[in-house]
Amino acid sequence: MEMKALGQPTHATHPHIINKGEITSLTTRSEYKHRRFVLIDQIKSHAKKMHMASNNHLIVVPASSTQYMSGKIPYNFRQNTDFLYLTGCLEPDCCFVTTIINEEFSTTLFTRETDKNAEKWDGPRTNHRDAADFFGVNQSLPINVLNDFIRGFVKYVANLIVWYNFVNPIQMHVHSIMENFMSDFGTTLTCENPTIFIQQMRLIKSPSEVALMRKTCRIASDAFIETIKCSSPGIIESQLNAKFDFECKIRGAENMAYPPIIAGGKRACIIHYSNNNQVLSKDDVVLMDGGCEYHGYCSDITRTWPVGGAFSPEQKSIYKIVYEANCELIDMCKSFPSLDALYERMLITVGVKLQHLGLLSRYETIKSVMKVAQQLCPHHCCHFLGMDVHDTPMIKRSIKMRPGMIITVEPGIYINEENTLFPKNYRGIGVRIEDDVLITETGPVVLSDFCPKDIEQIEKLASEFSKLPSGYI
Repeated sequence: MEMKALGQPTHATHPHIINKGEITSLTTRSEYKHRRFVLIDQIKSHAKKMHMASNNHLIVVPASSTQYMSGKIPYNFRQNTDFLYLTGCLEPDCCFVTTIINEEFSTTLFTRETDKNAEKWDGPRTNHRDAADFFGVNQSLPINVLNDFIRGFVKYVANLIVWYNFVNPIQMHVHSIMENFMSDFGTTLTCENPTIFIQQMRLIKSPSEVALMRKTCRIASDAFIETIKCSSPGIIESQLNAKFDFECKIRGAENMAYPPIIAGGKRACIIHYSNNNQVLSKDDVVLMDGGCEYHGYCSDITRTWPVGGAFSPEQKSIYKIVYEANCELIDMCKSFPSLDALYERMLITVGVKLQHLGLLSRYETIKSVMKVAQQLCPHHCCHFLGMDVHDTPMIKRSIKMRPGMIITVEPGIYINEENTLFPKNYRGIGVRIEDDVLITETGPVVLSDFCPKDIEQIEKLASEFSKLPSGYI
């Protein structure tokens, strides 16, 4: 079986990507099995703690389906990250099911049927006869028997608790099966959502996940350096977009983590600006928010730099405040605060420093200064990061940090042109500095540290003006 081409890279077919014993890059079969054991244990413990009426469980986690731009033209496929975290399976339209009867459990992976005609167009699929051994599950079956499997199980097992996310459907085929199933049997069943348990597991990164996060952050950091170096007056934002995309992918990233934001001048005050189609002038600062995806793990970095190679005095003073806030918040991570506590500290720091600069001198109380700072930076300064850019969204930002978490730290100041609180020469300045930070027992580790951010480094890099190929500018 090792030499057979499956529906995703293997050590036999892609030894430059997958090492022996791994299902996906750097992640072994045994780690995926361990994750499934932990989920099962957590669900059993929760059921016991909540005095649920049954020890019998059915856990259903679907894969994503391919999405299409139009007709038969697909978008790049991206797997449901909860499904990927538990299985390592990169194929669409599959489903992972765990059955638990008292203390005994069994894991089943449902895969697509072999289809010679479809495989002629789209490449090989992992046949269910190969999937059990490769992915380390107890058994694998064709996806077309999923409905019969679930209905057969409920007839065999009484007092069943069904774990499935009905709120956010991932795959419509599986969702239809589950809706019909609950319509027929729902009055005799209890239904719960397993997503929170999976996200709690994903919140703390394993050593292999940390290694993947280091790599994706290093790729994006190097890509930022090359992109900053090629920016010069007259370049179009979209050209920087293309440069960043190229530099990430030439280093091994499969995809961008999200559409990059490349906003010059006053456009930097538009938080999610994504048109990326304006010409940059020598007096502009450009804010670029970009990241890449490396074997399922995302980076998310923001840097702001002067297109002409040097900040104006006003640009430099605002940049300095954001830079100092960024450093202060990262240092604060030593004491394991919550993300919400970091946000509160950012508002105080930004507000007080603007006061010291003489721009908010009329505001006398910390509360009033924080209110202005909140208007200048309407987004939170931190979020969890991992397989998704805004990772584990069900986890509250009010919880205290723990070793193994990875977060972003991204203070910003955006003074739009209509903001009459500030002198005219400060209006239209937008600055954000975002780093990716691993929380450890001994202190925060900045995974994006290879990407320069202090004023001297940024100005030096932005002054290099290494050109794109002739004819592109």
